[in-house]
Amino acid sequence: MSKTIFISQPMGGLSDEQVLQERTSAISKAKALLGEDVAPLETFFDDFGPAAKPLDYLARSIEFLAKADVAIFAPGWKNARGCRIEHQCAEDYGIPVMEV
Repeated sequence: MSKTIFISQPMGGLSDEQVLQERTSAISKAKALLGEDVAPLETFFDDFGPAAKPLDYLARSIEFLAKADVAIFAPGWKNARGCRIEHQCAEDYGIPVMEV
């Protein structure tokens, strides 16, 4: 049985392509570190309109975080406000965290 993973990664200032490349890398690293297959939650949201605020994205990501077996944090997460909030939520609610 695979672990359901939540991926937290910095996105500010990056193109969608860059974000998706980092996401793919994080998934591969998580598989290797966990030693098993993983089921990543789909947390690359592209259905918000132009009026969406960063807090809209964060609210949805926390909803997904609640479904994870493990929260994976990509490089640079400590410098991204949303990632730091996700990390704090994971710790406070007992979701194991892993940096890749």
